[in-house]
Amino acid sequence: MSKEILDLRKKNLEQLDAELATSRESQFNLRIKHKTGQLNETNQLTLVRKRIAKIKTLMNELKIKDSK
Repeated sequence: MSKEILDLRKKNLEQLDAELATSRESQFNLRIKHKTGQLNETNQLTLVRKRIAKIKTLMNELKIKDSK
């Protein structure tokens, strides 16, 4: 597993929720920069989108584990 996933797995649901909010804010800012032509590294959009997916997946795993 990647180091990023291992670091995210150490966090609880509230911390993951905060991480998700900051990642979504970052995604919004990157999209604005991309549309105005200020973003040089467009791969950052893909990386942030994948990070959001990882966080949401881990949040769902925790919710399922808690419900059992």
